[in-house]
Amino acid sequence: MIIRGELAPGSQTQETRLSKELGVSRTPLREAMKVLAAEGLIELRPNRSPRIADIAIAGISELFEALAGIERLAAELAAERATERDLARLRTLQTRMEGHHRNGKLDDYFAINGEIHNTIVRMARNTPLREAHETLISRAERARYLALGADKRWSNSVDEHAGILAALEARDSEAAGRLLGAHVRQTGTALLETLAPKPKLTAA
Repeated sequence: MIIRGELAPGSQTQETRLSKELGVSRTPLREAMKVLAAEGLIELRPNRSPRIADIAIAGISELFEALAGIERLAAELAAERATERDLARLRTLQTRMEGHHRNGKLDDYFAINGEIHNTIVRMARNTPLREAHETLISRAERARYLALGADKRWSNSVDEHAGILAALEARDSEAAGRLLGAHVRQTGTALLETLAPKPKLTAA
């Protein structure tokens, strides 16, 4: 709900309403709030309702720079270590993702997109790399979703993923890493463009 903007940045959470909507009691909800706070999605405040955190523009460049480096290395290793079964699964995910894009199903597309990124990282078969990625990607989810709304970013993202898959299938380590790293950096750039203040129109 936070990632998709259903709970807007800056808004206060209403514990009673959320408990009812999610079908859980307040205790697990409060525990979930602590996890979300650790991921930077919620601000916990003494004696006040938790607040949905704003997207911190200042940290976006650094976050996506770090993610790009991790995923670039992951793609390089994946090109060398992936099994044929791994690549077949990735091809299946790519096909499903392209179908969601054609049908305009952004939420379904976003879910498969994230699964593809996580799959490539797992294909690297490097536990510390995977753990570092899991830590950062949770902080970037809301930003990634918002970036897909940028002008042409959704269509460009599909094309970029196709190129990454082709490089992995060709076992081209250098190309796979370069393309995935550039893809992640471009997502960060698209987000910054989306969040940039719009110039005010002046009367002629």
